[in-house]
Amino acid sequence: MSTESRKGKIQTVLGLIEPSKLGSTLMHEHLLIDLVPPRLAEDADHDEVEIDLCNCWKITYGQQPSLKNYRLDQTDVAIEEVQEMMSAGGRSIVDLTTGGLKPNPDGLAAISRATGVHIVMGCGHYVHEFHLPANAKKSVDDFASEMIHQLTEGAWETSIRAGIIGEIGCQSPWTDQEKRVVRGALIAQQETGAAMNLHPGRHPDQPKELVDAIRQMGYTTERVIISHIDRTIFDENRLFELADSGCVIEFDLFGWEQSAYPMSDIDMPNDAGRLRMVRALLDRGHAEQILISHDICTRTRLGRYGGHGYQHIFANVVPRMLRRGFTQAEVDQILVTNPARLLTFI
Repeated sequence: MSTESRKGKIQTVLGLIEPSKLGSTLMHEHLLIDLVPPRLAEDADHDEVEIDLCNCWKITYGQQPSLKNYRLDQTDVAIEEVQEMMSAGGRSIVDLTTGGLKPNPDGLAAISRATGVHIVMGCGHYVHEFHLPANAKKSVDDFASEMIHQLTEGAWETSIRAGIIGEIGCQSPWTDQEKRVVRGALIAQQETGAAMNLHPGRHPDQPKELVDAIRQMGYTTERVIISHIDRTIFDENRLFELADSGCVIEFDLFGWEQSAYPMSDIDMPNDAGRLRMVRALLDRGHAEQILISHDICTRTRLGRYGGHGYQHIFANVVPRMLRRGFTQAEVDQILVTNPARLLTFI
């Protein structure tokens, strides 16, 4: 596909659409994903713990292990959950399931056809731990060529094209292999005009480290989205310093209401805390740099298994925003205008 044919449009798993068709959008979700670490994959094949209303809280809180929780592989369940989201007002979803997480383009296309939701698929690779062994020998140019192909020809051995780069995984400390992927992603971004989503490590200074590295390599940051800020940065000084770098700041764990975070020893904010950070950025003039989402990647966050589902932001968070003094224009900027701008190829 030529650059000119993509320019000014958004690439979904079912084809190109006009930006005006996108509507309210969740910019960081996973509809189909396998988040089981490779070192535990064999055990996951034998995990017989079924998730139900009797154990979903223990699993969510980290009290009871369940590897099955980290596999979203039920297309029928995803269709039902997406239909609930659409009934609540959502129209589009960005699925950022990338290399190492068993991306399923055909499954995403099936969900889109069954529901009418627009789905934009990511490309690239997740954190080093999930990389396939072959990545160890790939150069920056190899990674760049791979992502360019995924955006222009088809991803994961299909003809279904990605519409965004990422989520590109980075740990803290950042590994050399991850750095090569990021450099390749920046080349692919420059070549294709796609936006990019970066998954930072859990150190509060790493989002800024990533942005600084990108700028030092000579690239701009206006179309670079830094994910998971609400599990990484907890003070306004760091938040404002990151915003001043020009990158897009994503609060993508809405619905995670408890302070416990089994993957790291941190105290998570609840949705009220997230909205206070969003409000602080809006008041400082950063409206064009804010995105919100849920980053659903486990079963216990789906409605079917006792969670909030993809409907939560539209059914619960938006009404709360309006009650807390956010204007409709601010809500639309975050959920409609910013996603449409970022997902449009330039």
